[in-house]
Amino acid sequence: MDKKNSNPKGGDRKPGFSLSWIYILIFIAFGYIMLKNDGSGLTGKAGYTEFKEYVRKGYARNIVVYTNSSTLELYLLPDSAYHVFGDTGKDAKARNPMLEVGIGSMESLQSYLDEAESEGWFTGHIEYREKDRVFSQFLWSVLPFILLIVFWIVMMRRMGGGAGGPGGGVFSVGKSKARVYEKGEGERITFKDVAGQSEAKEEVQEIVDFLKKPKKYTDLGGKIPKGALLVGPPGTGKTLLAKAVAGEADVPFFSLSGSDFVEMFVGVGASRVRDLFRQAKEKSPCIIFIDEIDAVGRARGKNPAMGGNDERENTLNQLLTEMDGFGTNSGVIILAATNRVDILDKALLRAGRFDRQIYLDLPDLNERKEVFGVHLRGLKLNKNVDVDLLARQTPGFSGADIANVCNEAALIAARHNKKSVDKDDFLAAVDRIVGGLEKKTKVLTAEEKKTIALHEAGHATLSWFLEHANPLIKVTIVPRGRALGAAWYLPEERQITTKEQMLDEMCATLGGRAAEELFTGHISTGAMNDLERVTKQAYGMIAYAGMSDRLANLCYYSSTDEYAFQKPYSEKTAELIDQEAKALIDSQYKRGKEILTEHAEGHHELADLLIEREVIFAEDVERIFGKRPWASRSEEILSTDTSGQPESAESDNTNTTLSV
Repeated sequence: MDKKNSNPKGGDRKPGFSLSWIYILIFIAFGYIMLKNDGSGLTGKAGYTEFKEYVRKGYARNIVVYTNSSTLELYLLPDSAYHVFGDTGKDAKARNPMLEVGIGSMESLQSYLDEAESEGWFTGHIEYREKDRVFSQFLWSVLPFILLIVFWIVMMRRMGGGAGGPGGGVFSVGKSKARVYEKGEGERITFKDVAGQSEAKEEVQEIVDFLKKPKKYTDLGGKIPKGALLVGPPGTGKTLLAKAVAGEADVPFFSLSGSDFVEMFVGVGASRVRDLFRQAKEKSPCIIFIDEIDAVGRARGKNPAMGGNDERENTLNQLLTEMDGFGTNSGVIILAATNRVDILDKALLRAGRFDRQIYLDLPDLNERKEVFGVHLRGLKLNKNVDVDLLARQTPGFSGADIANVCNEAALIAARHNKKSVDKDDFLAAVDRIVGGLEKKTKVLTAEEKKTIALHEAGHATLSWFLEHANPLIKVTIVPRGRALGAAWYLPEERQITTKEQMLDEMCATLGGRAAEELFTGHISTGAMNDLERVTKQAYGMIAYAGMSDRLANLCYYSSTDEYAFQKPYSEKTAELIDQEAKALIDSQYKRGKEILTEHAEGHHELADLLIEREVIFAEDVERIFGKRPWASRSEEILSTDTSGQPESAESDNTNTTLSV
């Protein structure tokens, strides 16, 4: 065995060749030539008297006079160098001997040189010029070459490497931009950090088990799903759940967005897809997470731009090939997230690519309690904070919304110089997020204030006497955001909604406009938001839900037609839809006016109380009208826990009076 070439641990490895050493040697040689090869190998200094003596003896060959430094350079004849430098000047013929001489005045020098020429002592050339600075001469002669070499080295490195990270060069534009979280690197997120979503966590738990113990499944002939698509509204924790999967499995995690594949250059998206899967195979088992995959996975053939060569479609084709093509991606699991699954290409959703669709819905009551528990960990809480009450006050809130509530409550407490965050801070935070910032400084006339009070009292009165209307929490005429007043409700968390429930909600929404017309004799622009919501609800009931007598059981909505260039019904049907929507709204408006007329005395008392106090609560309405005939379970719980504190509900159920 040859010991000379043996290298069991790399200890005898020869140093690798690098082009940097060539660049350094070239630079040193170039600098040496520039500094040394200047044509003046043998130099010395002499006084002005010696200068005149050398000129008189005929030693001078050329004279260079520097007008800006009172010096001159006397270039000697090679044969006379021996008389000036002694033994050193013997080989001066090849070294161009020169003396530097200081002069007193230019007039005396010129007079002496004229005399030397007339006497025949000097027959050479006299040159007058300004003396260059050594440093500036160096910069102007050497620095451009240095900068050129440095620029060349940098560009070669950028074009040769960089792998798509920050600073990637021209030749790295096709590299993947995925951010890689290595095993055991950074802050580890687990399922404990994902509150709620128990069903979704059960789905992805199998992926974690496979990455930890693949033999358990392969021994039985099973195969782990190649991909899982996380679907749900924004803020429900899709990205957080994907990170938790990687944290639980403790494997490399590639994270990127669907828009990272899109580039202005043709073919770059497909190149990045190939590079991403190449890196993933090298680090398998691992997880690739593509957030907002709809940016690149939109259904093919439906591009409204009608382009001849769609770069997005080319990228999608490459992604489909990598996910389930002839190549094998053993140990590479793909997670993706989107809230627009209806526009994704069908080939992307088929079994073998994304085998599972995991739906993450908005958290229900119990899940909101868990989410609050996660986000309340870092806050200094007062003892009066009730997590159950907070969860009931935030129906329809996502996990991101709840995190915002907790943070806003802490900011409000700090603004009031409190030592801890209490219940009032959380309730104020919910009001702030749903309704906007209070504008107590907005000036309203007495007539405007009365109209707003009658409007909001109309909402409160109808919601109190309608069976299926959402339970009332409070009514306010304090301006918030763009709203001049608001009625706050606690909506029931329904899975389905009946026609009777929708009609009662529509009637309650029209209560503000009906009260204005009945008790002021005129209508205002304050009901614009109410009318917008009611109109959309009426058309939805008729055209989508089939809740019309003349268009019963018909739905003109298709979730698969993203780009519909024409309506799926005739002009005659469109006219019929308009008539039915108008009749539906008119019937509920008439119904609301009848209820308000029946309870006009209580309505006026409620409006007067609003003008006096600006904010009234459910117990004030109960004192005026009596106990609500159809009290729901949520109202009973609310009445035992609110203790007169202001409450709020989700924004979709807030009736607002808008200023124009």
